[in-house]
Amino acid sequence: MGFDGLLGNERLKENLTKSLAKGHISHCYLISGPEGSGKRTLARLLAAAILCQGRDKPCMACTPCRKVLDGNHPDYIIVDDPEKKTVPVELIRQARADMFVQPNESDHKIYQFPRAQDMGIPGQNALLKVLEEPPAYGVFLLLTDNPDKLLPTVRSRCTELKMQALPPEALQKQLREDFPKTSGEDIEAAAVRSGGYLGQARTLLAQGAEVPPQTEQFVEAFARRDALLLTQVLVPMEKWKREALTEVLRQWLEILEGALMNRSGGGAVPALARELAQRRTAADLYRGVTALKKALDYTLSNVSPAAVCGWLSWELR
Repeated sequence: MGFDGLLGNERLKENLTKSLAKGHISHCYLISGPEGSGKRTLARLLAAAILCQGRDKPCMACTPCRKVLDGNHPDYIIVDDPEKKTVPVELIRQARADMFVQPNESDHKIYQFPRAQDMGIPGQNALLKVLEEPPAYGVFLLLTDNPDKLLPTVRSRCTELKMQALPPEALQKQLREDFPKTSGEDIEAAAVRSGGYLGQARTLLAQGAEVPPQTEQFVEAFARRDALLLTQVLVPMEKWKREALTEVLRQWLEILEGALMNRSGGGAVPALARELAQRRTAADLYRGVTALKKALDYTLSNVSPAAVCGWLSWELR
């Protein structure tokens, strides 16, 4: 079975397989790559491989492998509090202390940090103490989308595994299997916009299938030059919280930028952007992009949602 569960990254998987076959296990792996690049998939497979009792590690059939995949192996511990912006230093200290307790049922004990870049300086320094002199059975998996946010002293003690973008053909093939009812144009657009990362492409396609009604109405109003419909869309949004308004304005901006790119002969873009590109001129789209950028600046500068929506209604009329 091996690392077949991870798409692409062939050289990385080959090197890991050879290393594990020789019994070479690092005490700390730094798995880096953007959101949606497969970091969590690789970490889970690597944890299973380290704890695996089969021959082709990870075999995915032995009891330890199944427990890792099910998330209930006592020697595979996730260290995080998703509700906190920064990983609490107390959690890291608890993990550091617990590391010196012998494994429950395996030869190794693995601690995974899904947001290593969010540990903060105190948390990283707390972790550094155990990284300098870890017990022989201890393994740390640090996942990060930005290795530069980690202390050089932490990174120097890690074996870094960098996730790579997928070849376009392999990515689009997988997306067609995952989204069989999605058009080829939308598949291609998601593949391009994701930068070659499967997780991001899947998110883009899932979001595209669930476009908020305000966005559909906005695109229709802008395409038809319908000032009344645009006002009807924006007026209820005047009572929204700033965070919600910001999210929708960014989505609108992305659609108009995609339409402008498509109108100018650019690459693959989402369906709504293609529709706008067919119904408005490049000059119209550029003015819309400019207005939405200003609206976003106003929103992020603490201008009230009511004022932003009112201004936008006038500017895009």
